[in-house]
Amino acid sequence: MDEEPLLIDKTVKKIEFLFRYSGINIKAGPKTRKDTIKSRSVYVFNFIWLYIDLGGAVVWFFEGIANSKSFTEMTYVAPCITLSFLSNFKSLYLIFKENDVDKLIQAQRDLELNERRRTKHAEKDEIINFEHNFVTTVISVLNIIYLVLVTAFALSPSILVAFKYYTTNELELLLPFRIVYPFNAYDIRYWPWVYLHQIWSDVIVVISLCSVDYMFYIFCTYIRMQFRLLKHYIERAIPEGDSETQFNNEEQVRADFVLLIKWHQDLISSVSMLEKIYTSSTLLNFMASSLLICLTGFNVMAINDVVFVATFLSFLFMSLFQIFFLCFFGDLLMTSSMEVSDAVYNCRWYLADEHFGKDLLLVQTRAQTPCKLTASAFAEVNLKAFMKILSTAWSYFALLKTLYGSPN
Repeated sequence: MDEEPLLIDKTVKKIEFLFRYSGINIKAGPKTRKDTIKSRSVYVFNFIWLYIDLGGAVVWFFEGIANSKSFTEMTYVAPCITLSFLSNFKSLYLIFKENDVDKLIQAQRDLELNERRRTKHAEKDEIINFEHNFVTTVISVLNIIYLVLVTAFALSPSILVAFKYYTTNELELLLPFRIVYPFNAYDIRYWPWVYLHQIWSDVIVVISLCSVDYMFYIFCTYIRMQFRLLKHYIERAIPEGDSETQFNNEEQVRADFVLLIKWHQDLISSVSMLEKIYTSSTLLNFMASSLLICLTGFNVMAINDVVFVATFLSFLFMSLFQIFFLCFFGDLLMTSSMEVSDAVYNCRWYLADEHFGKDLLLVQTRAQTPCKLTASAFAEVNLKAFMKILSTAWSYFALLKTLYGSPN
């Protein structure tokens, strides 16, 4: 009978389709040169496809500045450009770090294999099942939410076209994004194809963003799982007893504790690898998120058209979900690393001898320094950072509202 697949591989396999369509060569199983060529071809195709629209949006933006278009018109296109660049750069960062991602996946495989060799325990199984089910549920729910939001954003212009045609009997063609093309995109001969082109550009942005973020969630969850399992073992490192004389088989206990220290070092190394992979793109994400939330919030308040308000409301929720879960999973990882310190305190250290007690104190002292992820060392990735981003976005929003007056 074949051994059950590793949970890390099963979870990565759930999002392989996103990597396949975004052109990132990450998968649960072994990779071949053919896989790399296919992934790079898809990425180049998507890059050209997206930048045809993104380039036209940038041209529209600068033409709008030159032609003194209204601020609400300018803020209509700015969030779309910002999110597109963010998505593309995040996926590009991950492509550059593909080898490091493979190493980190293998490190999590090795840790999971080591866990399978240990004695079964109901509490351990509960930890493992909870973490696995939690991250897969989050990903599944976010897939549904993003699908709904993207659909709302992409289809709102066609709904508006149909509504105006029904009420006025006049055909006024609209597109999801304001983009300059070398031809008249509102010509009925070209409009359907331009519309489909823009929708697929929207899909490219979302799947690229989701694939990078979901991989981050998976890494954070499985490293957190290992920290929780380590806590479980440290709490039971010293056998029960009423006195030091009952602390039997001391050499075996010491040998087991050395393995726990090595396990802790491996987890610290895993966090460092995750930091190396994501730190630069996270900094870009933090800077872009405040701008995105501010501009989309302003559009929701400033635009009177109900359809466009609904469009940007979906855009706002997507931006909030994206940065919240990034900070949320970073916070979970950091908190779990600090819980190792509590495990040392709860491990019946009072039954240990002086030398073993000093070893326990060293582990506790190290665990009190959290293993944390940062945005290029400028900010920590946790819920405090999320609140700071919201605070910054609100400050920008209040400034815009003051400069351009309260919307009617």
